[in-house]
Amino acid sequence: MSSRSGHHFEYHKHHHPQDHGRTPPRRPAANAAAVATMPAAAGSGAGYAIVHAGKQVRFGPVVFWIAVGTIVLLGMWSAATATYFAFRDDVLTRLIARQAEMQYAYEDRIAELRAKVDRTTSRQLLDQEQFDQKLDQIMRRQTTLESRTTALGAIPDVSVTGSIRPQGRGAETGGTSPGTPKPSPISDTVIFVAPPDREARLESRAPLAIKAQPNQFAKVQGVDNVLVRLQTSLDQIERRQMAVLSSVEDGIESRVRRMRGVIGDLGLDMAQLEAATPRSGMGGPFVPVKLPADAGPFERQLYRININRAQMQRLNQTLALVPYRKPVVGEVEFTSGFGVRSDPFLGRPAMHTGLDFRAATGDPVRVTANGKIVSSGWAGGYGRMVEVDHGNGLSTRYGHLSEIHVRVGDVVKIGQVIGAVGSTGRSTGPHLHYETRIDGEAVDPQKFLRAGVRLSAG
Repeated sequence: MSSRSGHHFEYHKHHHPQDHGRTPPRRPAANAAAVATMPAAAGSGAGYAIVHAGKQVRFGPVVFWIAVGTIVLLGMWSAATATYFAFRDDVLTRLIARQAEMQYAYEDRIAELRAKVDRTTSRQLLDQEQFDQKLDQIMRRQTTLESRTTALGAIPDVSVTGSIRPQGRGAETGGTSPGTPKPSPISDTVIFVAPPDREARLESRAPLAIKAQPNQFAKVQGVDNVLVRLQTSLDQIERRQMAVLSSVEDGIESRVRRMRGVIGDLGLDMAQLEAATPRSGMGGPFVPVKLPADAGPFERQLYRININRAQMQRLNQTLALVPYRKPVVGEVEFTSGFGVRSDPFLGRPAMHTGLDFRAATGDPVRVTANGKIVSSGWAGGYGRMVEVDHGNGLSTRYGHLSEIHVRVGDVVKIGQVIGAVGSTGRSTGPHLHYETRIDGEAVDPQKFLRAGVRLSAG
């Protein structure tokens, strides 16, 4: 037994004298077999000993505390395990609920992304469809504008329309419409020059490069901006076409009014003039002109222009029989007017039935309207004279000619040379004596010349 046990028994011996000489009572077997664990004597070193049935086992402090720690950890593990099994159903339920919540969140997110993709796809398809519709509309509109350009090009009064290349002023003034008598080189007073407002240039196939105004509904860049520029270009082309069309309509209406006014001022009967107008061979089935029910402003205005142009062509053919042009080339200079004058030979008052145009001998003399030669030769005081019957009672006389180039019965056209200026007959020098007669009665030729100037105005 250890020294610690010796001290224990020594303690009982000194404190219980009545028990001296007695045999110490015998301890139960359990006590004999008990395991005593006590720290070792100080002299034997630090540590712990386990005593059992007179045997002892010594442990160092490190091993002892390792054993104690192991026992504590096993106890804690047992407690945790028991707690887990006691509460595992709640834990699993919460874990499953959290997993389900996360799964639903992911599914919702996936559904949202899928819906966003569908919306984006639908928007792209819609944008593509709208782009195709706008592009198709632009193509149809361009086709319409090109057909309008063709229609404008068929109007003789329009010098430049659509894709037709601009021509020089000489080409513009030199062109004439079918069926319209060509103006003679001497009739510069009746060459119809296009007014300044008809000079609008239009290029439908090559639109002008213009800067499109910013559109708040269009994107800054991309196809929408391109479509906006195309639409703007087509708008400008359409406005120019309408401006040209309006100018042509105004010009034709103004000219028709002037023609009718001139005929009225000259005191001529329009019906008789039309009846006397010779007609060339023409014919064909009658096809009435109908304006479509869905016709737009351009088509309606073009319809009116065609109607007015037909009237203008008929009036041109009628006025081709009216002698309102000059019979000589160059500036008009009269040496003697129509009316009472002092006779150049006798010095007494006398009636001058025509106009004397200053000219040089041999200058060409041209007929001032379509007609037929009814007199060609010497005619007393006229000298060599040519008379042309223009129909409907109108006739002209050309006197004092040095040469005559036509014969009786010849049909002459406006501007055709019928002779040369001279001084034959009762004349004091080279000049052309020109007369205008209605039903055989001499009238002032200046009345007709002023009508020609009025027709050429504008």
